[in-house]
Amino acid sequence: MPTKREREYYAMGYRDGIRHGSTQALGGLYDEPTRREYTEGLVRESRPKPPKRKLSAWQKFIKNKRNHITYRDGKLNLKAMGVQYRKKKRR
Repeated sequence: MPTKREREYYAMGYRDGIRHGSTQALGGLYDEPTRREYTEGLVRESRPKPPKRKLSAWQKFIKNKRNHITYRDGKLNLKAMGVQYRKKKRR
């Protein structure tokens, strides 16, 4: 899949070809397009982002490093964490 830069270069070349072909047919000189003209087609309308969903109580519990129970090798002991989570009084 082409990268963003490759897509931009392709679009620039395509626009140059169209512009060059149309100016030659009219007998005019080829004008160098500005950088703004290159990027005009690439700018997207900015939409408001939807609100982020709330974290569940478990996700909030996991997020806190103090609640982490680990094995010796550093992996999380999720079974023990689940037991601790269920015993904890939540408001």
